Amino acid sequence: MDYIGEIAALLTSFFFSITAVIFTLAGRQVGSMITNRVRLVIALLYLLLINLVLFGRPLPIGAGVHRWFWLAVSGIIGLALGDMFLFAAYERIGARMGMLMMSLAPVIGAVVAWIFFGEMLSAGQIAGIALTLAGIAWVVASRPTDETVHPRASRLGILFGVLAATGQAVGLVLSKQGMSNDFSPFAANVIRMLAATIVFWGVTVVQRQARPTIHAVRVHPSALKLLAFGALVGPVLGVSASLLAIQHAPIGVASTLMALPPVFLLPIGYFVFKERFGWQTVIGTFVAIAGVALLFLV
Repeated sequence: MDYIGEIAALLTSFFFSITAVIFTLAGRQVGSMITNRVRLVIALLYLLLINLVLFGRPLPIGAGVHRWFWLAVSGIIGLALGDMFLFAAYERIGARMGMLMMSLAPVIGAVVAWIFFGEMLSAGQIAGIALTLAGIAWVVASRPTDETVHPRASRLGILFGVLAATGQAVGLVLSKQGMSNDFSPFAANVIRMLAATIVFWGVTVVQRQARPTIHAVRVHPSALKLLAFGALVGPVLGVSASLLAIQHAPIGVASTLMALPPVFLLPIGYFVFKERFGWQTVIGTFVAIAGVALLFLV
């Protein structure tokens, strides 16, 4: 077994961990929604350039209607709608609970892939997924928080969190349908990113937030530098690695390994932000690592 999908999924978690820190720093300067809008545009420009260099054209025009349909829809559901719900969840229940809701994505993805496309998991893979998700949930739940949430906002935030997890899961499942026969992850990513950017910025224009977004970036050039670097690491390298992962591994396994950023962020938080954590977090980390090890052994 070559484990290409599993390794790509772990790389996805690593890239997303780095970009989470970068986008947090940028968000403190220009806000989370502006960060989300601008990162999509920059990532799209990167991907157009990468595809031009690798394949001689910025867009895979000849990929066929079938691929374009599945990948465009997956981009709209996973990257545009999913992220809209995720940021809405963060605003209502905080980042900690938002990440906890996102840990549902591997389960939802595995169920959707099984129901609609007959993708089966072995008993060992199911056990590894359950162990890994238990560790991730333990890590997230044990982190301290100063967030005070109104009950009504909490219920709505949890709903948005579940919708965000569903969007991510469904987006990955649909992406896999458009990536048959070893279709390039970079080519697939540029289709998804193009569709997501059009939809996301369409909403931005309707909300009359295009001009404020551009103004915010112009008056915060340091945030633009962070966004340029973060877009390369996350939406370009991270998302492309995630597409490679689902191309070579079952959706449930790949999305579980891609849900590890809360664990990867622990050493970053410790050394960079001087955060401290208790024994519960350490135990949760070891449980998640044991689940990952089981996924590689089965």
